Amino acid sequence: MIKPIRQGKSLAQEIREAKANGHAQSFDIWWLGQSGFLIQWNKHCLLFDPYLSDSLTRKYAGTNKPHERMSELVIQPELLDCIDVVTSSHNHTDHLDAETLLPLFQVNPKIQFVIPEANRSFVVDRLTCDVNFPTGLNDGDTKVVNDFTFHGVPAAHNAIERDEQGRCKFLGFVVKFGNFIVYHSGDTLWYEDMVKTLKPFKVDVAFLPINGNDPARGVAGNLNCKEAALLGKEIGARLVIPHHYDLFLFNTADVDEFEKQANQFNQSYRILKLGERTTIT
Repeated sequence: MIKPIRQGKSLAQEIREAKANGHAQSFDIWWLGQSGFLIQWNKHCLLFDPYLSDSLTRKYAGTNKPHERMSELVIQPELLDCIDVVTSSHNHTDHLDAETLLPLFQVNPKIQFVIPEANRSFVVDRLTCDVNFPTGLNDGDTKVVNDFTFHGVPAAHNAIERDEQGRCKFLGFVVKFGNFIVYHSGDTLWYEDMVKTLKPFKVDVAFLPINGNDPARGVAGNLNCKEAALLGKEIGARLVIPHHYDLFLFNTADVDEFEKQANQFNQSYRILKLGERTTIT
């Protein structure tokens, strides 16, 4: 299996030290696997969509859709004791995992939790948390959460789905902090008006999935390598960081193909290894 370049207690210590020395002129990013990214800025830590367990591997063992791991666990959630905000972009377990989130809540008693408002009942049921604990967003909403300004944007996984009140069940998050703007897509395909929605934000870093949309896998799909590179170019992203690969054998992508496509579109990118840190100034 793929071994992270830093993991476990060593990674936790690196994150704590970065937070202790954090400032407003730059921010740090770590890839924690699948769609999970941790951002440290100005002594604040934001964790996007973590999946840090083997719950899906156990759930689907012996079925026709085994979730066989390709990579080792980057870090145990109980080691991440310096998180201020965590997100879940939608209800699929690799983005809303009780075995990740409950230990995370326990070691971060002041943590704030951002979700699509449409998913509140589902989230509360899965996590057995207080109904008022999560901060809910819809597309078009803006909320400040622990010095991070969140803007909800639609995600199509595979379609833009809404509840009976018209609220998006799948979201992406555009987040502003200091002089920086990042976009975490959640899981999404390209949809009409996507570029029109995102381009005005002038995104510095776009976290985009690259595993594609293959119906034979039996799961909802995402942007492929070419689409992720092109989307970054179309919205004017300063940098694209790919994700949603190298976790499960049945649902991955060749990141070298993303690199090839990004170079063809002249789109700046950074490919992170599991547990790797990069700093944006």
